[in-house]
Amino acid sequence: MSAARQQLADQLAEAVFQALASDLDHQERALLVVSGGSTPVPFFKALAAKPLPWGCIDITLADERWVSEQSSDSNARLVREHLLQGAAAEANFVPLTSDAETPEEGVDEVARRTAGLGWPASAVILGMGGDGHTASLFPDSQELGLALATDEPLVAVRTPSQPQPRITFSADRLHQAHRHFLHITGDDKRAVLANAMTGDDVRQLPIRAFLSCPLAIYWAP
Repeated sequence: MSAARQQLADQLAEAVFQALASDLDHQERALLVVSGGSTPVPFFKALAAKPLPWGCIDITLADERWVSEQSSDSNARLVREHLLQGAAAEANFVPLTSDAETPEEGVDEVARRTAGLGWPASAVILGMGGDGHTASLFPDSQELGLALATDEPLVAVRTPSQPQPRITFSADRLHQAHRHFLHITGDDKRAVLANAMTGDDVRQLPIRAFLSCPLAIYWAP
């Protein structure tokens, strides 16, 4: 990994550390919503090393593939292996899957499980794909309109471009945070973001749903 990307991860971890610590000064618990994929791994490791009262922190995911936690495609597995390490293992992690066969069957149970978390979240860490998706808000998903409009917390998602069904927090629920961060790397992602900033069609580039709120952008080549 390049030095620039490691520096980016360290700077994002410091910002999130300060956010969580600040909120815990005046509330008993703080909620952190993170994203999966390969980009967040160095950020997870850097954040896990921060001297937080981890037992007071709840962590969940912005979205998840509907796979077992043993799968290499599981975002929950990624969080457990790279963030919930050392002292950070004391955090309360709430995954987004259940024993149900499909996300459509499991979404209500996951909604009940996540309802008790400390919304609004202290921070939401978003990623972005080359197609402009964030969380599991994909431009080719039949459920995109629902996920952008509903006030329900979670939506089951099936997307032609993706091999597994997914579950995602709705745009409305992800908006319910004190702070939003976008963590991306590479010139291709920068170009997609620049394109997103020049238009307003959210269905074409769903990351646009979060450009209308304060969004701290963390990017490195």
